[in-house]
Amino acid sequence: LRTAQLISLSLLVGYSLFAVGIGSLLLGYYNLIKWNRERRRLQIEDLESRIALFPLLQAESDRRTLRLLRENLEEEAKIMKDVPGWKVGESVFHTDRWVPPTPDELYYLRPVSELHNEKFGLQWYV
Repeated sequence: LRTAQLISLSLLVGYSLFAVGIGSLLLGYYNLIKWNRERRRLQIEDLESRIALFPLLQAESDRRTLRLLRENLEEEAKIMKDVPGWKVGESVFHTDRWVPPTPDELYYLRPVSELHNEKFGLQWYV
């Protein structure tokens, strides 16, 4: 009689532990799925904000580039005014398409520190 009780109790404990394990596994999966949905929503929100801000940032970059090009053309006109046949602002590329200038082209009349800041960013702490 006593052994039958012990066997039934040990089976009950085994099944209950198995049920608790399965329950915690399902709860963990539920929380994981919930977090993945939230993370996906946050990623979509981040992407939408980047898409919304990109034209503004591109316009600012274009304005800065055009300002630097205009300043370079003015300086080039001062430097090359005595050279016969020199055309200020003539493209070195034989194309009608716009070729974006490299940082070296934009900053060649400026201090080297500005060129390094544009190329490598703020790295004074390294």
